Amino acid sequence: MASLAFGLVAALCWGIHDICVRYVSQRTGILPALATVLIIGTIVMAPAAFFMGDWRVMDIRALMLSAASGIAFTLAYLGLYKAFEIGPVRLVAPIIGAYPILSVGWAAASGQAVTADQWLAVAAVIAGVAIVGMLTDEAASSGNKRTAILWAMLGGTAFAATFALGQAAAHAGSEAAAIFITRVVAVALALVLLVGSGGIRWPARSALPLLGLMGVLDCIALGIVIAAASMARPEFASVAASTFGMITVILAWAILRERMTPGQWAGVVLTFLAIGYLAT
Repeated sequence: MASLAFGLVAALCWGIHDICVRYVSQRTGILPALATVLIIGTIVMAPAAFFMGDWRVMDIRALMLSAASGIAFTLAYLGLYKAFEIGPVRLVAPIIGAYPILSVGWAAASGQAVTADQWLAVAAVIAGVAIVGMLTDEAASSGNKRTAILWAMLGGTAFAATFALGQAAAHAGSEAAAIFITRVVAVALALVLLVGSGGIRWPARSALPLLGLMGVLDCIALGIVIAAASMARPEFASVAASTFGMITVILAWAILRERMTPGQWAGVVLTFLAIGYLAT
């Protein structure tokens, strides 16, 4: 239950984050915004990492796992943003939202028992998220759909890898230290991609407050999913976190007054019923 609760908090944080992206994307590019958000989140995380992290237990294995998680996290965000930039939402959202299959599959391969009813509940969560994504109004595509599928597959696979590697790093070392290293490596890779795309370009000052909020939300979300490593069934945190796309649609309905269809509400109900079943 605690693992699922952590995942839902992460989904809420990333849902609010994605609502903010709608405004930021109109003022700056993806990579400058991504790099800024990652930097701010890392700065926010730094005091907790240095005062709460047990750096003495961070051996080479824990360091390597944390670094790999950071690389995967940057690729996950890049795949997510690029997939939604090309669209359509109803095509890419279900692909990205299906990553819990990989997360639970990894847990099963690592020796964690996963029963048939738990697999069905995970599938129901994915189906609910897919229903909400497929019934969104944003159906237009601004590019090649095959390219959008590839970016979505990258995003979904990289999210699963981020959480699996991050939780493994937390097991091998210290949670706070592992999360901080994950973020530092993510910042470094984002900056490399930014330089490679034409040089360092920072967002306008007017966008910084919103980017700051996004950085804090991102820091909380990633941190608590990795911190779930110490709980029973940590893979279920990533299952619950996968609902962030659905949370974004709900928040857009509540805040931006965007319409939700009865079918989308059915997807929401199915998702939370399945999460409730996993919590029992």
